Amino acid sequence: MYVASLSLTHFRNYARLETALPDGAVVLHGENAQGKTNFLEAFYYLATSRSAFASQDRQLLNWATEGEPMPFARIAADVRPSRGGIERFEVTLMLEPAPDGTPRFRKVIRVNGAERRVGQAAGLVTVVLFLPRDLMLIEGAPADRRRFMDVTLSQVVPAYVDALDQYERTLPQRNALLRRIAEGHGQPKELDYWDEQLVAAGARVIAGRQSFLRELEVEAQRVHYDLTGRSETLTLRYQPSFTPTPEGDGQRAFEVLGFDLHREMTAEQIAPQFAAQLLAERDESVRRGVTLSGPHRDELRLLINERDAGLYGSRGQARTAILALKLAEREWMQHRTGERPILLLDDVAAELDPKRRAYLLERVKTGGQTFITTAELSIFPPDFLASVKVWQVQAGRLVKG
Repeated sequence: MYVASLSLTHFRNYARLETALPDGAVVLHGENAQGKTNFLEAFYYLATSRSAFASQDRQLLNWATEGEPMPFARIAADVRPSRGGIERFEVTLMLEPAPDGTPRFRKVIRVNGAERRVGQAAGLVTVVLFLPRDLMLIEGAPADRRRFMDVTLSQVVPAYVDALDQYERTLPQRNALLRRIAEGHGQPKELDYWDEQLVAAGARVIAGRQSFLRELEVEAQRVHYDLTGRSETLTLRYQPSFTPTPEGDGQRAFEVLGFDLHREMTAEQIAPQFAAQLLAERDESVRRGVTLSGPHRDELRLLINERDAGLYGSRGQARTAILALKLAEREWMQHRTGERPILLLDDVAAELDPKRRAYLLERVKTGGQTFITTAELSIFPPDFLASVKVWQVQAGRLVKG
């Protein structure tokens, strides 16, 4: 799969862009604030229906549209799957008047002209985004690591999108009811309905994450072995907020060896244990006004030789682990979909030492559509630059070399 052409209208600093794209590697160079990262963000938004940088979608609209009656931004792409044919994929973001006259933000996704939900468009475009700040996957908050799992899974598993969406819609409703009960405006039995909804969705999310990490770890360990001369072992340790087990008796919990590497749990096995956990902590949840267990409190830790990289690893070890994780993510997506995801490298080459940089660039040469941004072309070997397209980005315009 690759994107054969891209059209941007009022997206970030791109007032209008129409360009054909090669099925290979492109280095985008230019000064800061010219639009290199915005170009990558367009691909990321097509794949995930969310921004990797903006907290609100309306921030993606070009500032020049603010005075228009109906401001909008549009990303459109012609996608060529490996099976042949072509798919027209469009995402339109718009501010339109609501019935009461106030502005309302709306997102419309279309595939070949037909409107689609986010889950229905999953997998048409898949990307792996690699940023300098990805060290946060080791050093940052648990939410950063949950986001990594959710974004990757949501691109290729439509059922996961639906489960996560249901969970994220149900959780605030349950929390609001917990607070009403604490204030004397509700009864604990009212939680039964929301618990049922939360358990059904949450069990599928947990099962999806476990399966994903089980498969991802195999490839990540292989890459990590190569990068470290087989001197270090990378382990992914999934830590759910409660401990479902295959037997349902509290033995052989996920924490053993990171999670149970030998037996995969299904959502049907997890669900009754999740329900029991919610019931057991119901009084405490009412007292605090929040749901204390569930996928929203799960954690993922990266271990190097069984030592937590976030607590004991060096910066070099952290960069190696993240590089292994991202390259493994690319291979996992290709294995699951049969399509090679687009690799988006936002100024990361400058963050890597020569050995890791050479390893990454060698992987780029193996094929697949890749976009690499940089402010310094000199960090790339001449033979690599000779083998790829080199384009300049200037104030929201592409200058092709």
